[in-house]
Amino acid sequence: MRLLVIGGSVFLGRTFVQEALRRGWEVTTFNRGRTQSDPEGVHAVRGDRENEADLARLAEAGPWDAIVDVCGYVPRVVGASVKALAGSASTYLFISSINARPGWPAEPVDETSPRHESSPDAGPDDGDYGKLKVGCEMAVEQGFPGRTLIVEPGLIIGPHDRARRLTWWLRRAAEGGRMVAPGSPEREVQLIDARDLAIFGLDRIEAEDSGDYLVSGTPANTTWGEFLGACVAETGGKAELVWVDDAVLTEHEVAVWTELPLWSPEKGDLSAVWKPSSAKAVAAGLRCRPVAESIHDTATWLFGEEGLDEAFGETRTGREARGITPERERALLAAADAAQAG
Repeated sequence: MRLLVIGGSVFLGRTFVQEALRRGWEVTTFNRGRTQSDPEGVHAVRGDRENEADLARLAEAGPWDAIVDVCGYVPRVVGASVKALAGSASTYLFISSINARPGWPAEPVDETSPRHESSPDAGPDDGDYGKLKVGCEMAVEQGFPGRTLIVEPGLIIGPHDRARRLTWWLRRAAEGGRMVAPGSPEREVQLIDARDLAIFGLDRIEAEDSGDYLVSGTPANTTWGEFLGACVAETGGKAELVWVDDAVLTEHEVAVWTELPLWSPEKGDLSAVWKPSSAKAVAAGLRCRPVAESIHDTATWLFGEEGLDEAFGETRTGREARGITPERERALLAAADAAQAG
């Protein structure tokens, strides 16, 4: 099999490349070469997907059996790539997002749930992340009719993750001491390892499949307590989890999802954040490794050579700040102690 990965050097794209190479596929990557080096064994084509000449040069490097696009965010830009490559591959797998479904995270969603309204010609200012992802999906579907695979992931974890969620908790746990554990340890969580997502996507390509799949992991594949407990265990057990109720966190105006990464109240607009359905993907062969294994492998990479630099280093576009300050955490711990004493 011949595969083109648009992107291919960072996290999910890198994982697709590595899985394809493991299968013995011939892999081409297309990126600007500014973020990280490509995995060894690929044919790298340097260029910018917003440059028409670069896209034409890329098309000349084909054909391929399939294209995997992990870095499409603006419909107009994705549409240009699709137009240039429409005759160069049989299948186009586009990595979208669960954010394409407006019902999420307030309610459970699946592939039958409505998508945002958007346009395949939309520009960067024509909507938020979810709406633009839908426009990208539409652009691919127009350019590769009947030959499109749309994958809408939920929360992705695994080695080389730079989103500062799991990695933030691992780094915090490694610091030791009393550590805020937000919410309830019994809350069920649903996560997907990038490697399992890549395996599923390439399996669907091999099966000459088409259509859309919501891929968020198997239902309740861990709990919040198991997740944080594994982070502590993988960092030598130096941290002590102190569970702080949603009410205390809300009272202190803790920023949902970012100040304590992945945390949200169990009631309200994010009450179904961990309840999307991957039933269609599971029926098609999705298999998910234990979350504890993903955490172990991520910790091994993170605390290995250059892992922390890769996970937390600045990029050309910068990184969203995540995580509470030590002073803020001490205040929350004091509030939790007071609430328990009262």
